[in-house]
Amino acid sequence: MVDTHESENVSCIVTDTHSTESILLHIFVGSISILALCGNLLVIIAIIYFKQLHTPTNYLILSLAMSDLLVGALVLPLFITLSLNSCWYLADLLQNMARSLDILLGTSSILNLCCISIDRYYAVCHPLRYRNKINVRAAVTMILVTWGVSTLVGTGLVTVGLNDGKCEGQCFAFHIPVSSIVGCALSFYLPAVVVLSIYLKIFLVAQKQARSIQNSNCQSIKSGASVSKMERKATKTLAIVMGAFLICWAPAFTAITLNPLINHSIPMTVIEAFGFLSWSNSVLNPFIYAFFYSWFRVAFRMIISGKIFVGDLTNSKLL
Repeated sequence: MVDTHESENVSCIVTDTHSTESILLHIFVGSISILALCGNLLVIIAIIYFKQLHTPTNYLILSLAMSDLLVGALVLPLFITLSLNSCWYLADLLQNMARSLDILLGTSSILNLCCISIDRYYAVCHPLRYRNKINVRAAVTMILVTWGVSTLVGTGLVTVGLNDGKCEGQCFAFHIPVSSIVGCALSFYLPAVVVLSIYLKIFLVAQKQARSIQNSNCQSIKSGASVSKMERKATKTLAIVMGAFLICWAPAFTAITLNPLINHSIPMTVIEAFGFLSWSNSVLNPFIYAFFYSWFRVAFRMIISGKIFVGDLTNSKLL
């Protein structure tokens, strides 16, 4: 059931928040929020608490976890609040805040993934130069640049787009003005090209290294099997990284970019569904970038079991 709300000569549709679809939607979004909070909080506590995890790579993962944590703590609850009364015009400030945080944290998450790919590039392709290129100072610099650019994009796009049209229909955080096309390029397309190019380079170098090892041990069947396993593992890992990244983010940004160009013919429900998909990446990232590593799994078990509250385990060897 929907009602029409008139204000300032603008007609908005008020959804029935007691409908089965609305209730299921709120449960779904609430579940994503809780999972994002719990998963990323585990990553943050583990990296901060255990000294063995105090490395430049893990600092980048910590920054990624922080942006994903804030998506679950701020963006999703704001969406639920706005969806309960989608045409609450006295809450324009809240709507702009939700939009700004959504863009800021989404951009931060993507740029953090980009920084992690740069870190992995030097680790795999230039191992002898890795410690000199990617140290704590370099990691902190990348983190500061990531959050600085994300803040500029998030606040700048919302400020520029405040007068790019009125809210017609449902006034969700997904209402993005035409000016956001430039933001999409900065927030997604350019970082996506960088990430894909870097991981492709990593994959090619890993294959070359594997073939080199195989050639030097061509008489060893065991070595050949080991190389084959290395290639399969590298392929699987990169497929998970790139697949999750593209599957979660590409639909939303593509829809946001195309919609103004095709006279906003894409239904709002479709854009919202793509938005939910992009938010789900905040839940997946802890599994992809942390749960994949055995030392993180050990740290998580110690945190969940409460062992860190019993004694000082900061110097524990996780493996």
